[in-house]
Amino acid sequence: MTRSDQPILTEAQRRVPQLQWVDTFSRVLDTKFRIPGTGIRFGLDFILGLVPGAGDILSLGMSGTLVATMARHGASPRLVARMLVNVILDAFVGSVPVLGNIFDLFYKANYRNAELMREYYEEGRHRGSVWPVVMAVVAAIIIMMILLVWVTYLIFDFIFSAF
Repeated sequence: MTRSDQPILTEAQRRVPQLQWVDTFSRVLDTKFRIPGTGIRFGLDFILGLVPGAGDILSLGMSGTLVATMARHGASPRLVARMLVNVILDAFVGSVPVLGNIFDLFYKANYRNAELMREYYEEGRHRGSVWPVVMAVVAAIIIMMILLVWVTYLIFDFIFSAF
């Protein structure tokens, strides 16, 4: 999915200096540049992801700053939880060499979060209790941990059965 580098938030939202910063910085992180001859856009998040470890940590910090700014300017707890899921998913998958870079090229967590903020103000979406989102995240983490243990068991079983 290609995204443009046009403003994400509404004109009224961008009148608030901090939200204008969120709009601009989200685009710098995710859609500022375009691969010539394609509609694929990328930003600083993708470039930082090319630096193993440190780039992902720096990118996570910048994404967290965006979420914190949106939280200080009216995002509901449920919206903040959804934004954090985007950021954590981006950081988690983005830390995988090569695959993570490809994921960063298309997922664009910061852009998605700014879109969520716009929807929250324009359409009144993403309101309500944070607990369903938190429970979904906890369930996903538990499932991932179980899968990790199972895959680790299979790997060790394969290694030990070879001897």
